[in-house]
Amino acid sequence: MLKLNVNGKSVEADADPSTPLLWVLRDHLGLTGTKYGCGIAQCGACTVHVDGSAIRSCVYPASAAVGKAITTIEGLSEDASHPVQQAWVEIDTPQCGYCQPGMIMAASALLSENPNPSDEDINQRITNICRCGTLPRVREGIHRAAAIAAGDEGAKS
Repeated sequence: MLKLNVNGKSVEADADPSTPLLWVLRDHLGLTGTKYGCGIAQCGACTVHVDGSAIRSCVYPASAAVGKAITTIEGLSEDASHPVQQAWVEIDTPQCGYCQPGMIMAASALLSENPNPSDEDINQRITNICRCGTLPRVREGIHRAAAIAAGDEGAKS
């Protein structure tokens, strides 16, 4: 039995310790916001936070998360009030939306470490793949989220 801290709650999952965290979250805990994309940590659809850092949960063993704070897209905010979520809605970032939970998690981790990233910072840190081609809007959304987080609610990116 794995004892995990997911979205601020202590939970137990009857899973093999080597099971990727993605499948524990989705199949054992019913948190389906985190998506499966490639299974080899390349696309980023499965991005969650572990102790505040963005990780690719499809290759991260659930046992490695024991004793750490795990945050999924469901736990980023209860009411979509996180600045990245606000910015994504405001500028209509997603197209199909499948990769967006991972994008949002990667972007929020970036902004927690660097509250005012440059385009180059974003290019280096946001390596998630979007097959729809919304990456320019993702970059715009990250800049907008930085402005919202800084309290510049009226600023446009």
